[in-house]
Amino acid sequence: MARYRGPKAKIARRFREPIFGPSKALEKKNYPPGMHGNARRRGKESEYAVQLKEKQKAKYTYGILEKQFRLMFEKAVRSTGITGEVLLQLAESRLDNVVYRMGISRSRRGARQLVSHRHITVNGQLVNIPSYQLQAGDVVAVREKSKSLTAIDDALSSNEHVYDFITFNKATMSGTFVAVPERLQIPENIKEQLIVELYSK
Repeated sequence: MARYRGPKAKIARRFREPIFGPSKALEKKNYPPGMHGNARRRGKESEYAVQLKEKQKAKYTYGILEKQFRLMFEKAVRSTGITGEVLLQLAESRLDNVVYRMGISRSRRGARQLVSHRHITVNGQLVNIPSYQLQAGDVVAVREKSKSLTAIDDALSSNEHVYDFITFNKATMSGTFVAVPERLQIPENIKEQLIVELYSK
């Protein structure tokens, strides 16, 4: 199965959250998509539906397919710590996510493309695997030949986010994944316990 390439606004409306970034469509139509729009009578969602929805939201947010997400969950189960938190920490430690957090790309989809097209290095070595798991202390940088890319310049010039678990120098276009983030440092509105409950059934 290929990655989702359909309308981002439709997904944002489904979850009623701008999970791909600011959305004008979500502001105008803050209700789920569908033929009958806001007039449709919607019953109470089942426990399973709520759990499934939360998992889907996490997958869309981080751009991870079902098989990858399941493997990541199984890894979280085997790890020490709270399973749900470890799951989000694994997602945050992915190279494509860190490239996005550093502001090198405006979206995770764009960050994934930069990594796949060999524009990013880790500890001085080219890495073209978006799901590559970073360790605390790893240095992520834009490859020297890629520093003149307009897309990267535009992203960096508009980036104002700062995260405690990442350092980044715009002048050198390099930064450090200082540490695996604690749950409170992860800004995503995801109820990870619901995902744990879903997979534990």
